[in-house]
Amino acid sequence: ADLILLSSSYEDAICYVETMNLDGETNLKLKQALEETSKFQEDSTFRNFKAIIKCEDPNAYLYSFIGNIELEDQLYPLSPQQLLLRDSKLRNTDFIYGVVIFTGHDTKVMQNSTDPPSKRSKVEKRMDKIIYFLFSVLFFISFIGSIFFGIATSEDLENGVMKRWYLRPDDTTIYYNPKKAPIAAMLHFLTALMLYSYLIPISLYVSIEIVKVLQSIFVNHDVHMYYEETDQPARARTSNLNEELGQVDTILSDKTGTLTCNSMEFVKCSIAGIAYGRGATEVERALARRKDLDGNVAEISEAKSSIKGFNFMDERIMNGNWVKEPHANVIQNFMRLLAVCHTAIPEVDEETGNVSYEAESPDEAAFVIAAKQLGFEFYERTQTTISLREFNSITGRTIRRSYKLLNILEFSSARKRMSVIVRDEEGKLLLISKGADRFVNLLITYSSWHDKT
Repeated sequence: ADLILLSSSYEDAICYVETMNLDGETNLKLKQALEETSKFQEDSTFRNFKAIIKCEDPNAYLYSFIGNIELEDQLYPLSPQQLLLRDSKLRNTDFIYGVVIFTGHDTKVMQNSTDPPSKRSKVEKRMDKIIYFLFSVLFFISFIGSIFFGIATSEDLENGVMKRWYLRPDDTTIYYNPKKAPIAAMLHFLTALMLYSYLIPISLYVSIEIVKVLQSIFVNHDVHMYYEETDQPARARTSNLNEELGQVDTILSDKTGTLTCNSMEFVKCSIAGIAYGRGATEVERALARRKDLDGNVAEISEAKSSIKGFNFMDERIMNGNWVKEPHANVIQNFMRLLAVCHTAIPEVDEETGNVSYEAESPDEAAFVIAAKQLGFEFYERTQTTISLREFNSITGRTIRRSYKLLNILEFSSARKRMSVIVRDEEGKLLLISKGADRFVNLLITYSSWHDKT
């Protein structure tokens, strides 16, 4: 069913859902209930709960929802932020309370569903046509033969003369009785179907299946299809699609890395007009190989970092050396921005203590990982605070700082940037933005002002 979120285990009535079954994205989506219903966090609180929800009719639009809820004679608007769709999974949330609005075929997922396509191969479809043709021939032969048999049987006994005397038509069974020739013809038709059934090669399907199984064995042992990075050979999970290999007709792809690796790495950055980073991109490595530059290829490949999403090498700002740079305060704000302006969720391994991040996109995860490696580790998030382990330029030690999260302005195609408003421990209000301009370069804005109210 589709639900309207009322409250959750968090104080701010938020929850995290995974929509991989809907849009294929593995990142977590943030949903938040209305403030007026967030207080209902136990079963007993719903004892006197009364509300009326008025919303749109069932439709197939996954990213839009129009409705309102009437609670205590007050109307509150509902948006997709409160809508939990069928086939999405609840993550990192203990429990939620919700109201069912659409069920069964009225849910948005079922409204978008279509009949599953046939996965039968061309060989099987061709075999079916051949079998249908042979059965038609068998039926035609049996039908024509039964007609002539009926005519001959009806004329077996005329005026006491027996044409087929060896069948004794004057004293015979129903199969050759001239007085009941139509019934004899029908029985002859069934007999002919059984006798001529060898015209249809039933063993053909078995032979084809044996060939497919042998083909799948050859595919599994194909050295050219072995993937060294993950140490996995090819696996033919179904044998009825082997003959379809190599018969690609149409490829439909979008620009989100469907046919690419879709991995983002933090390689270079420009801070206060100074370029940092000696890491090499895949394009640079491929160009070096094409030009066959001796020595450069080995140097570029060795500079590859073992940390996923981080391929940044520059001793000027790594290991706390950024405090010696002429624009140290700008570099500090840059790293602080990478660690604060995001919607990533930290996950701490209880055994090792390592922090991993669940981000909405690979590039956002790369920014957070880069901030961690440069000395600004994001390790905890609540609904109102973001906690970091920052490198203090004065003491030279790592300290813990928390920023009070006031608002998140999400990325949109109109704004082309994401912004957060936070308050630091000194009471300053910080407006932090990151986004892309029309040249697809990273824009970073870091503004601060004192709260005078």
